[in-house]
Amino acid sequence: MTDIAWIDLALASARPKALGALLRYFRNLDTAEEAFQEACLRAIRTWQEKGPPRDPTAWLIFVGRNSGIDAVRKRAKIQALPDEDVISDTEDAESDIVERLDDSNYRDDILRLLFICCHPDLPATQQIALALRIVSGLSVPQIARAFLVSESAMEQRITRAKARVAKAGVPFETPSPQERAERLSIVSTMIYLIFNEGYGQADPRHEAAAFSDEAIRLARLMLHIFPSEPELMGLLALMLLQISRRPARFNAGDEIVLLEDQDRSLWNQPFINEALALLDKALRHRQPAPYQIQAAIAAVHSRAKRAGDTDWVEIDLLYRALERLQPSPVITLNRAVVVSKLQGAQDALDLIDPLGEKLGGYFYYHGLRGGLLKQLGLTSQAREAFDRAIALAHSAAEAAHIRRQIDKMQEETTQPIAK
Repeated sequence: MTDIAWIDLALASARPKALGALLRYFRNLDTAEEAFQEACLRAIRTWQEKGPPRDPTAWLIFVGRNSGIDAVRKRAKIQALPDEDVISDTEDAESDIVERLDDSNYRDDILRLLFICCHPDLPATQQIALALRIVSGLSVPQIARAFLVSESAMEQRITRAKARVAKAGVPFETPSPQERAERLSIVSTMIYLIFNEGYGQADPRHEAAAFSDEAIRLARLMLHIFPSEPELMGLLALMLLQISRRPARFNAGDEIVLLEDQDRSLWNQPFINEALALLDKALRHRQPAPYQIQAAIAAVHSRAKRAGDTDWVEIDLLYRALERLQPSPVITLNRAVVVSKLQGAQDALDLIDPLGEKLGGYFYYHGLRGGLLKQLGLTSQAREAFDRAIALAHSAAEAAHIRRQIDKMQEETTQPIAK
């Protein structure tokens, strides 16, 4: 590994903890980010010559804090700090910084940093963009390419998000146990949003495809600092089980391959094994919650060697539990797939028809409805549902998948009847 490569890795690993600590010091996101960037620049210059410090995170916090204080003083026209060589002499300071990290409970620094990025005043797109920029350190051009917008538009989006967060006035005091649990829930939702933004990409070279891996990295980070939280275990298990299918989700033509048609030998077994172990550990806490139940549903699929071996009765029970715990039309829509397997297309259609008002703008609602109508031989109604799904598709792969369903339906209706 080259000097720059290991430095980049060290800076990326230290970023959430260091930036979170600097945010606590300065209570201003822009100041903390500028201080961290300045510390990174000094690290690139210093570490190549002198080698890595004993604790890179402590070094970055110490240098970043001093750099930030210097910048604040200059803006206030107050006497600057001592010269660079005095500031960067961390030989006697790193141990002290490490102790302060422990004393100040760095877990809450990272949680606060993530919580700020997913502030409820921000729309989901701004939450994701801000988290990728601040916590993950992705550049504005990288994020802009992933969202298919111009760099200037993404810069404005992130700037607006920062301004809204600053105006909202996020508290910096150590959260109570109840507040911490609430923040963990909100942060987990944001991490899963990041995951889903990348999971739907057919092309692994697409900028957004890496978001799924970044979400898993963030979930690992959260679980490392909150190791006894079963719902974090469930979230990580769920994402690992879903990402394990990535090699089989699209064919060579970037067309969607449904779960029941996937080549299961392509699934990533180490990810599945890790996820199943995490899920077993989470369930032993006997604190069932949505991500754990969703992971349990994915686990049932992962344990079936063939689609025909799937335990649909178990999945139905899990979906019913999920509906009781977190009532949602989307969860009911997903359960309808199970109902179609166990009771037939008509019962599934009866279950989702009342959801039309709430899910009228949802791609998957019309796609499933079209498929059920097709099974029942109601081709004209199925075609109408499929056309609506195409209009709501989020990607070319989704639209192409529905078009194939229409083509198959037309082929079946035009085939001559055997005599």
